[in-house]
Amino acid sequence: MRTDHVFSLILGAAVVVGTMLSPSVSAAQSATKPATGKPANAKGTRTSTEQSTATDSTKKKVRGALGPQSGDRHLAFKGTGSDLDTLWPVKTAPPLPGSILPAKRVLAYYGNPLSKRMGILGEFETSDMLAKLERDAAEWTRLDPAHPVQPALHLIAMVANPDPGPSGKYRTRMDSALIEKVYGWAKSKNALLFVDLQVGQSTLEQELPWIEKFLMRPDVHLGIDPEFSMKASGGVPGRRIGTYDAADINYAIRFLANLVDKYKLPPKMLVVHRFTPKGVTNARNITLDPKVQVVMHMDGFGAPSLKRDTYYRDIKREPVQFTGWKQFTKTKNDKPATSREEILRLWPAPLYIQVQ
Repeated sequence: MRTDHVFSLILGAAVVVGTMLSPSVSAAQSATKPATGKPANAKGTRTSTEQSTATDSTKKKVRGALGPQSGDRHLAFKGTGSDLDTLWPVKTAPPLPGSILPAKRVLAYYGNPLSKRMGILGEFETSDMLAKLERDAAEWTRLDPAHPVQPALHLIAMVANPDPGPSGKYRTRMDSALIEKVYGWAKSKNALLFVDLQVGQSTLEQELPWIEKFLMRPDVHLGIDPEFSMKASGGVPGRRIGTYDAADINYAIRFLANLVDKYKLPPKMLVVHRFTPKGVTNARNITLDPKVQVVMHMDGFGAPSLKRDTYYRDIKREPVQFTGWKQFTKTKNDKPATSREEILRLWPAPLYIQVQ
């Protein structure tokens, strides 16, 4: 595949929604998602609500809230009155040997080297980006030494397009040479690689076999992006928000679990982006497997309270297994940025942090 052709596809896709190739519009405008295409993350969560509960010691009411006036009382934080606190951590089988979570926190730099608009992975010169990843990882570990950071690079290995393209599926597979290049960057820093799929009008059943040659490696994991899964609607990626059902996520879990058995691998991680309620349907029907660690990732941009609203609505309210949080490097997306300290106050505390 010609690099200049791929790059033009990427830029064309970014223009359509202004986010298709950079941040996922996610949580914060519902949280909002920019240039990879996620429309706002926190849609529908600006309305302030309150819950109250009596503390055991004082019997005084602790009042929690959502919305921009919630401050330290936000219900996404621990101990602010939400009865959802008791749902976490999710009760699952003990982690198998070689599992990354929950002993560590994954810090993943996201994007595609062919575009500066898709995220930090392509925004900076490679050595500068990797040095920044090391510094960032050290700071997260300093703040929470109980969860030392495992660095990672999260590559958009399949990019959704606003036109059918040669495949007719509104998606472009990245050349293996590009994936190998990013894998080499990860190896140079003892980092993991995530390969992320934006399937367009294709499906996981059609696309996962293509990426197996990378997923068969012990240090390569999978990300899937419902925003660009148009199977249910038949729509054009970026013009409307796509979706995955629990059945799709269960298929990905089974696929990865089979690879763990087939190649005698340590458990895989599966990151599922989410920033709207309909982005993942029937989440309660997701079937976990100890060979696959599932991260429901709050993917979006916006002010801290708006992103917390989305985290509460789409992640905390529908427990699956582990959780993630998206950070943006550009102030136009996260304005202001949520501090690391505030992220660590969330309950459940995200064990996957993605930087775009």
